[in-house]
Amino acid sequence: MKTYLPIALLLAALPALAQDVADLTADTKKTVLPVVPKVVKAMQEAVAAKGVAGAIPVCKEEAPALIKEKRKETGWDIRRVSLKTRNAERATPDLWEARQLADFNIRAANGEKLDTMEKGEIVTIDGKQVFRYMKALPVADVCLTCHGPADSLDAGLKAELGKYYPHDQATGYAKGQIRGALTVKRPL
Repeated sequence: MKTYLPIALLLAALPALAQDVADLTADTKKTVLPVVPKVVKAMQEAVAAKGVAGAIPVCKEEAPALIKEKRKETGWDIRRVSLKTRNAERATPDLWEARQLADFNIRAANGEKLDTMEKGEIVTIDGKQVFRYMKALPVADVCLTCHGPADSLDAGLKAELGKYYPHDQATGYAKGQIRGALTVKRPL
């Protein structure tokens, strides 16, 4: 009779692993998610002060700088990603992120509330354990001015967006859709 000790050990470890994922998720959310309202506030203030076209540099530079600050503070890889990128250098999802974004879209189509959509998982990357976390970012009112239907964007705004983002794909959204996600890779 064969003994399946590795399987038995794995099954015995599952409750601890589930607890680890729950603890890592809670800690990651507490640490990283406060940056999201800061990004939204920066955009709202920029639009109010400089107009929509004047806020483009804030979106391109200041919002990523807020995330970069959090990366420096934690040592974690934190960024925003989307299936329809505006800035391909910064926002193109890797395979894991693309799968989660696709799953978020399916969950949204099935009626799940966007503000509850997240995924936390321990994975192995290059032989090392890493905690991956993603939180869906819904389209808010402030987002629609630049990310709404392309035919509703002002010609001057389109031209300005083209200067900053020549390969822009990030239009055509409606309020409440998933614009992208905040994603975290945290070494364990």
